[in-house]
Amino acid sequence: HVQLVESGGGLVQDGGSLRLSCAASGRTVSSYVMGWFRHASEKESDFVAAISWRGDSPYYADAVKGRFTISRDNAKNTMYLQMNSLTPEDTAVYFCSGGINWSHGTQVTVYS
Repeated sequence: HVQLVESGGGLVQDGGSLRLSCAASGRTVSSYVMGWFRHASEKESDFVAAISWRGDSPYYADAVKGRFTISRDNAKNTMYLQMNSLTPEDTAVYFCSGGINWSHGTQVTVYS
């Protein structure tokens, strides 16, 4: 059983940055494609970014391309999402996923 736990969410001003981490425990996730998703109030959940098991071939939603960077450290069983130039439209609960496993989510709030 894999448990995914995020950290790094919070409150940030428009134009600011945050770095989310997704730490896996229970077993290694080094062979999984992993990704980030987000859910804003009264909206459907959106794909944000994904990364291959080797850490190459990142893929981004158009809404975050050029501002967000996904990465992973398989030795630490951890994935990251560096979020720059944040806007209020990025406000959402962010989830990480690996294989069939999902985290509980962390709130990111961007205020203007």
